[in-house]
Amino acid sequence: MALRPTAEMLRDPISYARLLSRVHDEVLSGEPASHAPRPVISQSWDRSLAARVDPDSKLPPQVYGRGELDDVRAAHPLAPVLPLLRETLVSIADDAQHIMIVTDAEGHILWREGSTGVCVRADRVGLAEGTSWAEEAIGTNAMGTALATGGPVQIYSAEHLVRTYHTWTCAAAPLHDPETGALLGAIDVSGPLRTVHPAMLALVTASAGLAEGQLRAQLAVRDERLRRTNMRHLEALRGEPGALLSATGRVLAAESCGQLPSTVEVRSRGGTVALPDGRLGELEPLSEGFLLRLHRAALPRSTPAPRLNLTFLSGGEPLATVDGREIPLTLRHAEILTLLALHPGGLTADRLAFQLYGDAGNPVTVRAEIHRLRTQLGSAVVRTRPYRLAADIDADFLRVRDALRRGAVRQAVAFFDGPLLPDSESPAVREERESLEALIRRVVVESADTEALWGFWDTSCGVDDPEVVAALCAALPAEDPRRSVALTHQARLAP
Repeated sequence: MALRPTAEMLRDPISYARLLSRVHDEVLSGEPASHAPRPVISQSWDRSLAARVDPDSKLPPQVYGRGELDDVRAAHPLAPVLPLLRETLVSIADDAQHIMIVTDAEGHILWREGSTGVCVRADRVGLAEGTSWAEEAIGTNAMGTALATGGPVQIYSAEHLVRTYHTWTCAAAPLHDPETGALLGAIDVSGPLRTVHPAMLALVTASAGLAEGQLRAQLAVRDERLRRTNMRHLEALRGEPGALLSATGRVLAAESCGQLPSTVEVRSRGGTVALPDGRLGELEPLSEGFLLRLHRAALPRSTPAPRLNLTFLSGGEPLATVDGREIPLTLRHAEILTLLALHPGGLTADRLAFQLYGDAGNPVTVRAEIHRLRTQLGSAVVRTRPYRLAADIDADFLRVRDALRRGAVRQAVAFFDGPLLPDSESPAVREERESLEALIRRVVVESADTEALWGFWDTSCGVDDPEVVAALCAALPAEDPRRSVALTHQARLAP
């Protein structure tokens, strides 16, 4: 049976470490093991041993000297999100006697900050800036294993292949380039075994999501700047099919092109390009990015409707995806898409202005915002006269409504990640947000369904709601370990 950490085990990390150490010795000696390591650990050990990592005597190699690090850091794409990571992780790591680490895609440690005492201990074992923590260099560890697997991972004590690090526990998550999807590096929180906390992996994973969100926002700013600079080239086509592309070939704006892929394969000097559907076009290099020209004769007679995904309940930055192409949105554009999704028949400029701004709404302002939104999403997605969405829409807030109509309470809770655009002050969006929260809250409480209540309690809308917590405590059976957690939280809420 695979040895997986439980809350009970982590309450006594020293005993758990002894068990892991025994399994480590048994597996590496070839003896029958009382437990099997977790699959992610077993596979990492296999990769590390294949790379000839010695479990008994190994320190990470030094890749960068102190004099080289400043230039490497300044050029690295994660440098802009370091302030966010400091704000999110360093103070927590310091208080918890941990350190925060940021690596590049090869596992080289570029930044390390946190508890002074832990930094001193880390120096003794080579857990320092400029060293390599890829699996092939130092064996199983959270940073190297997160980079090798592409997912977040926590490594406890003797799950490290090299025995030197059995007194350490670490959690890491990879970070990806929002434009290309390429691996940029990993963030990690490491500390002594005795300070292990089961929430550390969730914290690191959430911080990685925030960092990638900031990278997406920065990319959106660059895209908007490029659109403003180069839009005149697209307008100069005077209705002929064409598109603006980023330097990597992402489609930023299009006119009369039908359905385009999210990214067009480009060459630095431009030239003829073939689209996946067989159409041909000409790429013209611009000062930054490309102009793609297509011939009307090459357009297919009919194209399927684009697919529009809206993620507005996550509590993070609102995100739209058009045929797989992620597009970060301003709050105002998210509000417009929300209202158009709720009114499939469309809205006039006057009506949309009223729903967005109330009596102070100005249709001229709305027309300008719609123009920007059509440039960003494509004219095939947002149509005019009246303003409407001409796409196959998959919106998280609509999925919640649909599940509630069908009586699928658990499914509705699974779709409900939090309030709809919580920062929106638009009258119509605020009304929809409050209506949806009240509806799912009432249905969940009245259902007395343990899993639905637990899931709703885990959202920002339910966590401190006394009635929800009371219903959860009443629904959970005495033998369910979650009941003690819920009762403790209920006691904290008591006046």
